[in-house]
Amino acid sequence: MAFFRKKEMIIILAVLAVCIAGLLIYRHTSADVGAKAEIYYYSTLVMTVNLDGHIDKTFSIPQNEQVVFHLYDDGSIAFVQSDCPDKICIHTGRISRVGQSAACLPNGIILKIVPENRDNNDADIVV
Repeated sequence: MAFFRKKEMIIILAVLAVCIAGLLIYRHTSADVGAKAEIYYYSTLVMTVNLDGHIDKTFSIPQNEQVVFHLYDDGSIAFVQSDCPDKICIHTGRISRVGQSAACLPNGIILKIVPENRDNNDADIVV
């Protein structure tokens, strides 16, 4: 008795190939897009950070100064300090590509990377 039959294995490999191709196409098309970071505090946009500036700085938002972000000169941004109990936001690490996000849910802060020339009709992860 085989775990997978031949037809099932072919279907699984075909679906996997389509998924990998989609991921590669997405990464290729979004690589050249300028990006900015949007910081939300309880679903309200409180700060927009340009990721193209080649600036290395540490900052926080006025709504919660216990949560600290670091903007790296390579165009990535990360949570570096938080007063939340589990520190999942800090362990997320640096994010820099359009579509990536990190959140500190106990503090109600969401950090997401969006295209620089984003249209208001684009899909949004914050509801």
